[in-house]
Amino acid sequence: MGRRRRVMSEQLKVEIARELGLMETIEKEGWGAIKAKDAGNIVKRAIQMAEEAAARGIKQ
Repeated sequence: MGRRRRVMSEQLKVEIARELGLMETIEKEGWGAIKAKDAGNIVKRAIQMAEEAAARGIKQ
């Protein structure tokens, strides 16, 4: 297997996790402790933020 390419910055993941109320779990147990549904919600929110930024003409 090759290396995984990071698409989302750690800072963005943390920002979204805070927004979704997941930071307590992440701080106590790490990123591996979040549910697949919550990970999907992080990705979904990141896509939404990127689409909003694109609509405003801002690159992230």
